[in-house]
Amino acid sequence: MTERMATPWGEYELARFPEDPRDRLRAWDASDAYLLGHLAELAERGQPLDGTVVVVGDRWGALVTALHSLRPGQITDSFLAQEATRANLARGGVDADSVRLFTTQDAPPGRIDVLLIRVPKSLALLEDQLLRLAPGVHEGTVVVGAGMVKEIHTSTLRLFERILGPTRTSLAEKKARLIFCEPDPALTRPKNPWPHTYTLPDGIGPVSGRTVVNHAGVFCAERLDIGTRFFLQHLPYGPEAGRVVDLGCGNGVVGTAMALADPEAEVLFVDESYQAVASAEATYRATSEGTVDAEGTVGKAEFRVGDGLTGVPPASVDLVLTNPPFHSHQATTDATAWRMFTGARRALRPGGELWVVGNRHLGYHVKLRRLFGNSQVVASDAKFVILKAVKR
Repeated sequence: MTERMATPWGEYELARFPEDPRDRLRAWDASDAYLLGHLAELAERGQPLDGTVVVVGDRWGALVTALHSLRPGQITDSFLAQEATRANLARGGVDADSVRLFTTQDAPPGRIDVLLIRVPKSLALLEDQLLRLAPGVHEGTVVVGAGMVKEIHTSTLRLFERILGPTRTSLAEKKARLIFCEPDPALTRPKNPWPHTYTLPDGIGPVSGRTVVNHAGVFCAERLDIGTRFFLQHLPYGPEAGRVVDLGCGNGVVGTAMALADPEAEVLFVDESYQAVASAEATYRATSEGTVDAEGTVGKAEFRVGDGLTGVPPASVDLVLTNPPFHSHQATTDATAWRMFTGARRALRPGGELWVVGNRHLGYHVKLRRLFGNSQVVASDAKFVILKAVKR
């Protein structure tokens, strides 16, 4: 859905990515508007908003589109956010070169004069980002964070204070709040603890006792989540797996398990998170001791940041394994799961299988029957169900 956002810098037509006319969720929220209004007030009071401007966590490109005249840099963990930014800039007739696009895996600018941060859902990701950005921040840097009230906690403010300097918040406006931080160059910052590693438990198939690597912001950084544990106990291990996709791979334990079970399998790890794909590759390498070649492959594994199975040739895959997310930031939605399922059906060869694990209440079997004409329960417990759909 495309909607027009009015800002002090003009009005812009904005949409999420991929654009879906049935999606009623906007590409911005009240915290984006609050932040842009505050920046306009600073400019009116003579506060320079020049030099190197960096926008972190801009969810759909609304901030950098509005601020394009400042030639900002955008840092995001999301492939979809980058694609939305490109599309929204083009929709507004803005030169794409006016915004520099960085991922969370790229080195940040060495000097930052204006730092704007949309507070992420993950406190770990915020910690990692602040620690990586801090060396470029100086005493005169304007630092402003933004988020909805329910996204900003005492722990959020403590991170800003511990890593950058004294921090305070604004009054709430339309359930949004701003964070103001005064950088302290003399502050002694802690060492960045990311990525984390931990050892997997026994009883979960080929990856039992193996090492997992989690970059900040990737789901379940400290231990294996119970849904993935259940999935690992029931995967179709064995020879001749063929071409396998770990779709929404997270830290890559599912795809790594399949690769260990069948060394001849070709495993594609794909996620829209740059942090996740980096984690998956590190997890796989910790297990396989492979080396990355020019095409980004490790042994028979490939690692790709992208929008699900977009770009994967039709009828080229034998097995797709996934645990679909059912949130988009703070919103509950099944749009991502639906795209994953439809993408899997297109990519699978006849006779190929889609295996899905999810909470029982999500009712994925209904969607699978609509798409594939079949759905079989592989295993279930009080909370989770594993479903299999076969492409006819």
